[in-house]
Amino acid sequence: MVQPAVAVDTHCHLFLMEGDTAEVVRSARREGVERMVCVGIDPESSRRSLELAESFRGVFATAGVHPHTASDFEPRAAAVVEELLAHPLVVGVGETGLDYYRRLSPEVDQHRAFRTHIALSRETGKPLVVHVREAWEDAMRILAEERAERVVLHCFSGDSTVAREAVARGYFVSFAGNLTYPKTEGMRAAAAAAPEDKILAETDSPFLAPQSKRGSPNTPTNVLDVHAMLAEIRGVNVERMVGSTTEAALQAFPLLR
Repeated sequence: MVQPAVAVDTHCHLFLMEGDTAEVVRSARREGVERMVCVGIDPESSRRSLELAESFRGVFATAGVHPHTASDFEPRAAAVVEELLAHPLVVGVGETGLDYYRRLSPEVDQHRAFRTHIALSRETGKPLVVHVREAWEDAMRILAEERAERVVLHCFSGDSTVAREAVARGYFVSFAGNLTYPKTEGMRAAAAAAPEDKILAETDSPFLAPQSKRGSPNTPTNVLDVHAMLAEIRGVNVERMVGSTTEAALQAFPLLR
């Protein structure tokens, strides 16, 4: 397969990867993954994401608190996130959202933190990076109630109905390595249903290695596997898929330009 030239991994966690981060970034860039968005999950990792963005060309950061630790999103943590969001290399707010699968924070705390992140997104104009697991109805309702504007639904796991509603609102749907797993018919139907200009590709590395590499830590390089699956689902060549997801990423995250 001819390697694409300018792919974007719109969601990875470089601070969680084992080994030499510089080599992870170099390896991705050698394979044509020229931009990586390192997504913060709490104040400390958000700070670390910015440090990595300042250290490596093509790496950008986000700042936020994951729903797993939403109970810890108190005023001090919110102040750190807000301060980081002022930096131009911090290109998004989050990841935030709702997780009713693990429920590591009570729903009330998840809702409170989610609404605060949405407000920060609206105030800063930076896109909201949203994690949703088994909570689509509440997540979509809160996004509508809080008038969220620029939204990236990370590691999209909804069906085609949710995807159509999301893109009708102007949201972006981002697919990860789990799109390549067996028995993901609903997710694949969503990838087929969404318009090309609203589809993003990500790895969520070091998690969710694609099917051909399961059992190994995931890396940003493997976003190329996601592109290959998206291309197969949509009946286009990989080069076109990379081109469209790259352009969509630049629309979703304007500071990547």
